[in-house]
Amino acid sequence: MSETYLNPVYSRSFPDPFILKFRGEYFAYCTDFWRDGKVFGVLRSRDLVNWTEIGGAMKRLETNAPFYWAPEVIYADGKFYLYYSVGNETLMEIRVAVSDSPDGGFVDSGRRLTTEEFAIDAHVFTDTDGDRYFFYATDFLTHSHIGTGTMVDKMIDFFTLSGNPRPVTRALYDWQVYDPQRKEKGGVRWHTVEGAFVLKRKGIYYEMFSGGNWQNITYGVSFAVTDDIEKAEEWQQFSDGEKVLPILRTVSDVIVGPGHNSVIRGLNNRELFCIYHRWTDDSRVLAIDRMDFVGTRIFINGATFEPQIAPFQPTLADFFDGENLNENWHSVGEWKVAGGEAISENSARSELVCKKAAAGFLCELSLRALEASDEYSSFGFCLRVEDEKTFEFLIFPKARQAVISWFEDKAFKKQIFQLPDNFSASDIHLLRVEVDAFNVKISIDETLFSFEKLLEKSATQIALVAEKMQAAFSGFALTAGFEDLFDWTDAEIEKHGWQKLTNEGVCRLENQQLFLTSQDQTETILTKGTTHEDFEFLFNLRLIETFDERFEFGILFLNNKTEIVFRLKIERESDKFYFSTENASHKFAFPASFAPENYHQFRFLKLKEKIIAQLEETVLGEVFLPKSDLKIGLFSRNSTVAVEMARLTIL
Repeated sequence: MSETYLNPVYSRSFPDPFILKFRGEYFAYCTDFWRDGKVFGVLRSRDLVNWTEIGGAMKRLETNAPFYWAPEVIYADGKFYLYYSVGNETLMEIRVAVSDSPDGGFVDSGRRLTTEEFAIDAHVFTDTDGDRYFFYATDFLTHSHIGTGTMVDKMIDFFTLSGNPRPVTRALYDWQVYDPQRKEKGGVRWHTVEGAFVLKRKGIYYEMFSGGNWQNITYGVSFAVTDDIEKAEEWQQFSDGEKVLPILRTVSDVIVGPGHNSVIRGLNNRELFCIYHRWTDDSRVLAIDRMDFVGTRIFINGATFEPQIAPFQPTLADFFDGENLNENWHSVGEWKVAGGEAISENSARSELVCKKAAAGFLCELSLRALEASDEYSSFGFCLRVEDEKTFEFLIFPKARQAVISWFEDKAFKKQIFQLPDNFSASDIHLLRVEVDAFNVKISIDETLFSFEKLLEKSATQIALVAEKMQAAFSGFALTAGFEDLFDWTDAEIEKHGWQKLTNEGVCRLENQQLFLTSQDQTETILTKGTTHEDFEFLFNLRLIETFDERFEFGILFLNNKTEIVFRLKIERESDKFYFSTENASHKFAFPASFAPENYHQFRFLKLKEKIIAQLEETVLGEVFLPKSDLKIGLFSRNSTVAVEMARLTIL
């Protein structure tokens, strides 16, 4: 855990960066010509910090267009689609190229997606229902704040838009001024909002964007939100540039022009990283910083210029790039390792059991079918506890079906799902499996297929499975821990692993929030999960009401006998909030901007015997906790608090 990184993570020119994660590896793409004469430079990494140059992504077009801007790559149906802007800076259009590989060989499709004279910064967002939306930037010459803003249009297919674009985010504030008298545009006051990147969380859509002029101190990245992506109205912007600043911004004499961001999951698939460029001398270089959601806000722990803790590794990762399976696996049937894949032989049933066991975990892996013998051939995974199977997910390539079975009422029950007509099992697909106490949640390719179920028996291990066929598995990453967004009901609290330790007080769920109420000095305590020597625990919390001036809330650690061994509490003294240990041997004041009625993220990072306490971007202090294997608890006293996210990651 002593490994660190320092921005920039790639110090040569790499403007408008976009990163794709595929089979557990990262591929970065940038604007402009590459050193080999091709366009859109490509880098490759397994850790987001150390990058290897690959070359240009595609040959330039036969036209004499001098500018190739802002590439973005998506993977679907076995193909990679590169969306980019090309033109002479005044006239710019968005096109799409296609490849069988993420590291190059893209060929322009001959299709132009946009009709505007000036269109740049393509971004494809796939909604949870599978619908795709195309975001881009264009000029608005009759808007109240003249300049560049963002648009969205629904995609009919990978090459065609519906033709009904509508504004998403246009300039509203002075921080978005690019040039107060832009000569190229007739001397008008010109604004810029560009570089859209869209995320979705708890039913809210977030469009991140860059605004202003990189040479100005006001330049940076902010976001806008909506609860309906089809809504005609523009999205609500977060930053006005005065009371609320951009979430990633220029820092005078330290950080210049951080912008044009994308977002990617970290190595353990829990952390989120903001990927962006910043200026050094005369070039834009690649930088990364952690980011997260808190309530309906996004915050970025950056832009950083000092050493940062490197992206956290998964509990177990395997790229299958050796000659044989390593010691992390127990194999049943015949398996071989080749080309970065673990491949099953065509036997009655082959299993590759991950030896790592955890009470809760997140697992991502890629899989594909090689050869299916008949309609009974299948591949997928199963979940186990103490060598007993509790859940199984199998894809039947010939029938194009997914079959899920689980143990319930002393027998296995089964549910069959028909996969889309264009589903090809021989393509590489991303499988995401999340086990949280008795709850299991799975998805294929993020949005192609999803399933969630509360089980009668919990699971602690995962095994890769193939029956009567050859199947290949790659890019395996398993991270122990859990993340709760509280998008379930009161009756499911215990099924998700939470245990109320006190008879007094109230715990309830409402609007995807967990409420803890204690109206007197008696604590209300909820506990879940077991820590390790190193861990990260985050929770997003706000104070709803207090019943006495001696109120407290916070986090505590308990032993197996549910005895409290350590407490970190938040309290108020003389209208100021403090974070302290039980006996106040450590006491740290919160920033003056802390508003307890709003959601804030509290982060507790334990490395060996030290816990680093943090309030979003601000480090509050350090305390010592020599013990490990403790239960984590949330508590309130003389107060009601609301929690909208809790996440434990074993490091």
